[in-house]
Amino acid sequence: MKVNQLAKKLNVTSDTVRFYTRIGLLSPCKSPDNGYKYYGEKDLSRMQFIISSRQLDFSVEEIKLIFSNTDHGESACHLVRELVKQKLDETEEQFNKTMKLRARLFQAVEQWSTMPDNLPTGNMVCHLIDSTHQADTQTTTVTQLDHIILASTEVK
Repeated sequence: MKVNQLAKKLNVTSDTVRFYTRIGLLSPCKSPDNGYKYYGEKDLSRMQFIISSRQLDFSVEEIKLIFSNTDHGESACHLVRELVKQKLDETEEQFNKTMKLRARLFQAVEQWSTMPDNLPTGNMVCHLIDSTHQADTQTTTVTQLDHIILASTEVK
């Protein structure tokens, strides 16, 4: 099949197929008659894998590494498991950071809802944010009770 046929079959653009061909993840045959590139079932399978991998946030370099294993006759399952576990750990860390930010934003909305608007001074842009920074620098230790309150806020 030609590039546009493969693209249509997988619901991607022809440029997407060309990109993965250019970087070596797809290997179409070139027709000696007209110079067109023709993609076979192996390319279709690889492109499906690429699409699925990208949906799991695999990088192009990670996909190249996976194909490197399979192209040498090795199973890539162990590598894929490790990469997915690593991505899950990274996602969990980012999720926890986001939940902490969410809790701080809720707290700010609650605290600031009754505070008046002030004009900026020479040292202050917005007293609401500036007061948050001052509160952060004054709080140098966190008690276990604070951890419990934060954890219960994160679960909401």
